[in-house]
Amino acid sequence: MVTLKEVAEKCGVSATTVSNVINGKAKTSEETKKRIMKVIKETGYKPNIMAKGLRIKKSRTIAIIAEDIAQFTSPPIIESIMAHCEKRDYRVIVHNLRLYDRWKDTWYGQEEEYHSVLDPVVSDVVAEQVDGVIYLAGHARIIKAFKDDFNLPAVMCYAYSNLPQIPSVVIDDEASAYEMVQYMIGMGHERIGFVGGRRENIHTAQRLSGYQRAMYDNGLLFDPQLVFYGDWSRESGYEGAKALIPKGISAIFGISDKMTGGIYDYLEENDIIVGKDISVAGFDNESISAYFRPQLTTTELPLSEIGRLSAQLILEKIEDNKGSEDLPAEPKVIKVPCSMVIRNSINEKRS
Repeated sequence: MVTLKEVAEKCGVSATTVSNVINGKAKTSEETKKRIMKVIKETGYKPNIMAKGLRIKKSRTIAIIAEDIAQFTSPPIIESIMAHCEKRDYRVIVHNLRLYDRWKDTWYGQEEEYHSVLDPVVSDVVAEQVDGVIYLAGHARIIKAFKDDFNLPAVMCYAYSNLPQIPSVVIDDEASAYEMVQYMIGMGHERIGFVGGRRENIHTAQRLSGYQRAMYDNGLLFDPQLVFYGDWSRESGYEGAKALIPKGISAIFGISDKMTGGIYDYLEENDIIVGKDISVAGFDNESISAYFRPQLTTTELPLSEIGRLSAQLILEKIEDNKGSEDLPAEPKVIKVPCSMVIRNSINEKRS
């Protein structure tokens, strides 16, 4: 096995310089960096992660606590976290709470049941002597996952932390919904129906806020009669379309692609042609959205970027080793914008 010292000798530099280049901390020329990386590739050198961890009293291991890896948002985020950590020579352990698999969506607010599953996993994570923890939620809300005295570096991913020492990385629901509704208005639509998830859900509230702001900025009155609250299911999308279509709307915004599938169902049953008789927008850009006919205009969730930023944050917290004196008054929140995917489901409305 090739050693760090041997790589340094082949490059004509010190072992410290090679180590700094590997860890992205080098203060040397690009030519030297390229020479070192070429020798590393040619020799197949692999850093001894465990030995390095023992020297600096770190395991170089990150734990992800996922509420449920079956949630469609979880795999891309986990993949991105792992990719970023591996580039920095950190291992990743994934713990799956399986909350949705256990209780579907009936566990929301059931603190005793929730902690009966979470707390043993948190104890395991501490016993594993990981360097940091990323908590990956299934949907956005304020989460009380850790006790106030939890002393491991942690990041809340896809939800909001209640502790000032734990930053959060979330999607920018409001700005993304604003962009979509602004586009629909620009296509001539003024009476736009809104099919949301549960009324108390943060995603619903923030996407509705974006919808309202776009209407206001364009001089259009907000009509609460054009808002329907569902439960994220295809069936509730169907019921939303059924409730809103008789109210003279020319467009409808379903804030999840799954609910929008139900909107399409209702419109097809009633011989209302999407992209011609009515315009429809979704949210999430799940794989099914490209198979709708016509293909659905929707919003792409920045899941890989959320994972990358979460990994970057946790490694910064670990390697900067900031103390309690650096704590903000409120948890830091990083909002990541979504991007529109324009397809064929929104037509220009002619007077």
